[in-house]
Order: sequence, then C-alpha cells, then structure tokens
Amino acid sequence: MTKIVLAMNVDRAGAVALRDCIGNRVDIYKIGMDMFTTSGPDVVRDFVRGGCRVFLDLKYSDIPTVVGKAVEAASELGVSMLTVHTMGGPKMLSEAALAADRAGGTKPLVLGVTVLTSLDEEALEKISGKRQAVTDRVRSLALLAKESGCGGVVASPQEIGVVKEACGKDFVVVTPGIRMGAAKGKDDQARTLTPAEAAQAGADYIVVGRPIYEAPDPVAAIAEIREQLRVSS
Repeated sequence: MTKIVLAMNVDRAGAVALRDCIGNRVDIYKIGMDMFTTSGPDVVRDFVRGGCRVFLDLKYSDIPTVVGKAVEAASELGVSMLTVHTMGGPKMLSEAALAADRAGGTKPLVLGVTVLTSLDEEALEKISGKRQAVTDRVRSLALLAKESGCGGVVASPQEIGVVKEACGKDFVVVTPGIRMGAAKGKDDQARTLTPAEAAQAGADYIVVGRPIYEAPDPVAAIAEIREQLRVSS
C-alpha cells in the first residue's frame, strides 16, 4: 500500500498542531528547509520523541565529506528518510549512502532528488543547456542514485513508471506533486497526479501538503486520500 507523507510547509506551532490533530493517520512527517531553518534540529527531536517518523528534506548537495557528515548528523537525530541532490554526483551520493550505513543512530533511507516537480522541459533546457525529455533526465539520475547506493529517489508522479522500470520495483519512489482532482495545476507544481493515479503508477510514498493542512478538516482529507489509495491498490 502506498504510504502518505505529510509535508508541513507551516511554522513550528502549526506543525505541532497538525501532529496533535493527525497523530499516526499519516505514515511520516516531512520537515523541509523552511521549517528547519527557522526551528533547527530541535523540531526534529521533538517529533521523533513524540513517536513520529520524520522525513528530513534538506536536499543536501556539497562535497562528499560535508554531505557525509550531514547524513551522520541526521541519523543521530533519528530521521527515517532524508534527501540528497543527485546532481551532486556519484562520489557525493556514495558517501551519503555509506554515511547512512555507518551512522550510530537510526539508519535513514537516502533518497536522491531527481528533477523538481516545479520544472518542465523548457525549464530543464535552461538549466542543462540542451533539450532533453524530463523522463530521460529522471531515468538517468535515478540509475545514478541506485548505482551509488541510494535506496530510492524523489521524482514526480509522472516518472514513477520510468524509475521502476529502470531501477526495479524494490527501488523506492517518493513522489510530491500530488493534487486532488480540480486542484491540479493551480500552483507551482508542473507535473502532478492525484493520489489514486500515483498509487496506480507504483508510488511507494506520496507527499501531500496543502490538500491536508489547508483542508477545513485535515483528518477527513487524509481519510479521502486513504480511500483513493485503497481503491487503487
């Protein structure tokens, strides 16, 4: 069954309120660079102490030794998953994976970020300097992540099948860009699917933010998503 990640793009007080309201109705809570910058590692410790699994989404990208130390520190915090940018290259990705293996705390699942869901083919061309299908770029970066020892990748729901075909069904795909029906395409996400569509494509985790935390009833919103996932499985 596809699991739900709650992206908490809110302040710390809002995150705590969400946790107290939602509890274990989601599978893992995502703490990103916005909340981590304002609240620091204490917010991670708070959620871990409260019995929550934490996905630390800081998208590490630096020289291998620096990223390795960051992964070890994240492990000591007790995070269950974390992200590194695949564009950091094979040595950096390998060091991140090795650091997760040797860390003294919880061994986190290291996920390579492929192509951000806010990017389309035109934007990707401006970054890379050449015309390339997004799916081709995601495939090559996913293979790089796997060959470097990462346990999975972050990719848009539209590339789930491509990643699974290239890297195998056990290679984890975490997918943001999840929108609920009529809400699709109305914000900064360029490549989106509904929860049911993502689950049918083989997503291991779907990352959902606004459709939950902006809902009048977040618990009811989660129940609706669970029903889509159940029906699609």
